Amino acid sequence: MHFLNQDLWFPDYSEASADGLLAIGGDLSTERLLFAYESGVFPWYSEDEPILWWSPDPRFVLFPEKLKVSKSMRQVLRNKKFTVTINKDFKSVMQVCSKIKREGQDDTWITNDMIDAYIKLNELGYAKSVEVWQDEALVGGLYGVDLGNGVFCGESMFSRVSNASKVGFITFIQNSNYKLIDCQVHTNHLESLGAEDIPRSKFLKYL
Repeated sequence: MHFLNQDLWFPDYSEASADGLLAIGGDLSTERLLFAYESGVFPWYSEDEPILWWSPDPRFVLFPEKLKVSKSMRQVLRNKKFTVTINKDFKSVMQVCSKIKREGQDDTWITNDMIDAYIKLNELGYAKSVEVWQDEALVGGLYGVDLGNGVFCGESMFSRVSNASKVGFITFIQNSNYKLIDCQVHTNHLESLGAEDIPRSKFLKYL
């Protein structure tokens, strides 16, 4: 396993472990994060771990033209009981994502250092948040990285009420011009919306 220093580099993808772990260490500087996403790599680690960098194969992605919107979700969207905004409260979206209890996870990988680092990306225009509101309360949202190449790298999402994150996700995609949404690793939630596995080599071509 490669341990990173202050130099901006990552090992060749062929050196990743079977579950996609590529390197350990380094930092969360803006330069390294941008280089990572441009290289198809993302950080994912717990508070008591060093920074872990991942490049899984296969990659879980969504092609916007394959987005699945169920009949019941179309009805929810038509009812307009939610309001969706972009970049209205990036910090709050990350903070709530870090605190939401998730099945199979005892702690969060969205550490305070991660929140600070991605807020900087947002301030520079590289990270985006989607907020879902109901009666002026933040009830859902998601955030990720947009490198301006037609690929949106989703990081995390949350719902405080039923369907809130789905409404935000669907509305965001339907009103954007992305050619690919990077979902990183499989979840049943995103699979129900049309996400699928593709070879890492194919994903890297989109970058």
